[in-house]
Amino acid sequence: MMAESRGTRVLRSLIFATICGTVSQAMLAQTAPPEPPLHKTTFYLHGRIYTNDPKQPWASAIAVRDEKILCVGTIEHILLDCGGAQAEDPIQLKGKFLMPGFNDAHTHLGGAGREKLSLALNGTTSIAEIQKLLKDEVAKHQPGQWILGSGWDQTLWADKKFPSRLQLDEVAPNNPVFLMHISGHVAVVNSLAIKKAEITKDTANPSGGEIERFEDGEPTGMLKEDGAMELVEQRIPDPSNEERRKGIEMVLEELARNGVTSAQDNSEWEDYLVYLELKNEKKLSARITEWLHFMDPLNDLENRRSEAGTSDPWLKTGALKMVTDGALGTRTAAMLAPYSDDATTSGFMNIDPEKLRAMALERDKAGFQLAFHAIGDKANRVALDVFESVLRVNGPRERRDRIEHAQVVAPEDISRFGKLNVIASMQPSHQTNDMRWAEQRLGPERVKGAYAWNSLQKTGAKLAFGTDYSVESINPFRGLYACVTRELPEGGPVGGWQPQEKISLDDCIQAYTTGSAYAEFEEGRKGQIKVGQFADFIVLSQDVTKVPAKDLLKTQVLQTVVGGRTMYQKN
Repeated sequence: MMAESRGTRVLRSLIFATICGTVSQAMLAQTAPPEPPLHKTTFYLHGRIYTNDPKQPWASAIAVRDEKILCVGTIEHILLDCGGAQAEDPIQLKGKFLMPGFNDAHTHLGGAGREKLSLALNGTTSIAEIQKLLKDEVAKHQPGQWILGSGWDQTLWADKKFPSRLQLDEVAPNNPVFLMHISGHVAVVNSLAIKKAEITKDTANPSGGEIERFEDGEPTGMLKEDGAMELVEQRIPDPSNEERRKGIEMVLEELARNGVTSAQDNSEWEDYLVYLELKNEKKLSARITEWLHFMDPLNDLENRRSEAGTSDPWLKTGALKMVTDGALGTRTAAMLAPYSDDATTSGFMNIDPEKLRAMALERDKAGFQLAFHAIGDKANRVALDVFESVLRVNGPRERRDRIEHAQVVAPEDISRFGKLNVIASMQPSHQTNDMRWAEQRLGPERVKGAYAWNSLQKTGAKLAFGTDYSVESINPFRGLYACVTRELPEGGPVGGWQPQEKISLDDCIQAYTTGSAYAEFEEGRKGQIKVGQFADFIVLSQDVTKVPAKDLLKTQVLQTVVGGRTMYQKN
């Protein structure tokens, strides 16, 4: 028998010792300190590590130091070449699956925080159920106090009809009520809220919004899009800083429980200030890129960019977000032709295309990245036209402009994403929910351009995946399941809905990690288990590359690490 080298003998003894338990710290039994001592190296050994790095796809151990990944490779490499042999307390993964943390490319964390403290209507199946929940909420409030809620979805109801203020008045006549739809694009309010907003039958539809009316012209209580909703929202008292922080802390805990280590966020500036508080207190548990509002004055945008910066690894500003149209579920998404299930409407644009173009040229010239919410095929075409105009007028540079959602794209426009280097920032779980009614809205031909991940990817377009949280659950495994199956959570249709748009699990993960990182100019810093990148990773209950697709939904996060610090540990 050949003689063993010294390295092999050391490795054999170390592996035997760790397997037998002489190294005491078990990864799932103890929580790492909130902030590791400076220059301390932490070793994670004996794992099945999915690196997301095509040059080194798999590893069995890593070393972490000063918020970054120091070494990646085999046990022998980590122990003998990276100092692991001298480690007193390596973390034993015991064969568990480790992968990069998820980077959610589209969230609304501040709004989600406020929803945590308001009336939750998600999953309600009728207006009667909403009335019961609202009646219970009234009992907790003094007359005159605002009651806020969100999450209702009329497509889950038998009659599919929007509610009205009269139905809310039945149980809440003495409290102004504002209930946001799950999409965030429409809301229903009661008569007292209508009165406080001074909306009457003579009130004209505001720019970028619509007041729904009864046949006699009186408002029904349904307000469509921001322009209309803001008429009431501006009368609602702002939450206190304490309330904002309480909700945001709850949201950040939810991100950590679901393995989300970075979030690209569209919230209010006051929410950003809460994130800054948490960062300064070393309590921020996810990296946040905060978008600014496209419609704000350019001087204000430049001042906020200067104040908040664009490079801090934990908290920075990013793109300018503009909502150009509405949502499919509410038939407010801007379409090139009328809806197949309602020929009276094609939705509407929230901004005149020429105004959008002029403002985009100005803001691009100032060096801002642009992110346009576009759901309907008309809105997507307008967005692409604007980006093409910006390129032609302002000249080439590394823009990485984005279309958020890109839900329905005309076939002739799909190739333009790749040609113009426009990022398709999409949310796979939208398809899972919308497939119940999308073909009714769009018809059999137009629906072929809906949620078209594969077609867009084939054009060379970069995909960046997220959830639109809190419109959808923050759980990224729902997105992975939708991505590879295009089926309902309970299964079906067999083979998937519009199955030609499925993409592989590897591609789904890349869109949710390196794709999202690229969309915020962070490639090379996050998204892979690779030397020099941030130590942002998660440990899972199962190897998602081996389980049947239906079992992706059963995946649990056991540990979430951001910058080398354990932000969540499942007991």
